[in-house]
Amino acid sequence: MKKSGKFQLGNVVLLSLAHFVHDVYAAFLAPILPLLIEKLKINYTLASLLTVFQQIPSLINPLIGILANNIKIRYLVILAPAITTISMSFIGLAPNYAVLAILLFVMGLSSALFHVPTPVLIKKTSGDRVGKGISFFMLGGEAARTIGPLVIIGAISAWGLEGTYRLIPFGLVASLILYVRLKDLKLSEELKQENPFKGIKSTFKEHSAFFILIGFIMIFQGFMRSCISTFLPTYLSEKGLSLWFGGISLSVYELAGAIGIYLSGTFSDKTGRIKMLTSIVCIAPVFMVLFLFSNQVFIFPALALLGLFLLSSTPVILAMVMDIDSKHSVFLSSIFMFLSFVSTSVTSLLVGVMSDFIGLIDTYKIAAAIAFLAIPVVLILKRKL
Repeated sequence: MKKSGKFQLGNVVLLSLAHFVHDVYAAFLAPILPLLIEKLKINYTLASLLTVFQQIPSLINPLIGILANNIKIRYLVILAPAITTISMSFIGLAPNYAVLAILLFVMGLSSALFHVPTPVLIKKTSGDRVGKGISFFMLGGEAARTIGPLVIIGAISAWGLEGTYRLIPFGLVASLILYVRLKDLKLSEELKQENPFKGIKSTFKEHSAFFILIGFIMIFQGFMRSCISTFLPTYLSEKGLSLWFGGISLSVYELAGAIGIYLSGTFSDKTGRIKMLTSIVCIAPVFMVLFLFSNQVFIFPALALLGLFLLSSTPVILAMVMDIDSKHSVFLSSIFMFLSFVSTSVTSLLVGVMSDFIGLIDTYKIAAAIAFLAIPVVLILKRKL
């Protein structure tokens, strides 16, 4: 790959499509969680632990980030969607909780192998428009999470909960197409190092304060994210609405999030990352409160506004990480992914535990209140940058 400051639209779109294929299948759990809760007779705590099983492989993200420099990254981009396709298409067939947990763990491992190196490839192909490139990449993921709930709900309507394995061929064909398009793409050569561990300690120490602050932001916002991404269909089911209504609501949220992700990353190239992040962190909790007090007529508009702002912080933070001038870009990306996935695990588990004790509806209200704590953290980050 030639070094260039130009935005390589073709390569960026291709990598974003790989993200889309992977995350369509990764989005299957939340929409059918009410059915799995009923089938396996589990409580909210055990249901939230399913997300934790998905995230456990994120503990090795930093190691993946170190070693990824010396492997052909494009093969991870090709293989991971296929692995995720197979594991997630079998979750409807899982006969018990243990098998379901194993399938989700396998999916989490393939997700970690995919998500750690690909942002650096996006950086390499985005030239001087990193924010725009990250927006394209994240748009692929959010578009997938918009379509994924409808795909799995439609599959269950056609074939039943235990017929979801029939979705496997579609994902495998997509992976085959990715192989044909990516196999000759020379993207990893610039990332190779003779000693991948050299300088890692000093790099981590130099940027540790920055990662601590964004970690707190991600955790405080993570309670709202976990409530919506994991339990929205279940929450709406508790309020007497149908599984289809819950699936469509999740898609509305994700679709608005896709728009927000594209706009926030792109505009952050012009307005500045920290200004954009500050606006997002201040506004998102307000729309969570609006959603909580919406009746059925206003649920979709409230979710759209919430998704537009809540999900748009991710590309901005990731662009901030990619802006760091370092020989260890993949390692820094892995730290971000580690924080992202761990914060998701912790908040999802806590949301599940709280829901068992005080109910899902009150847990949503607490999550909205916690999100306001991210505002002083982002102001501290603003002073340090």
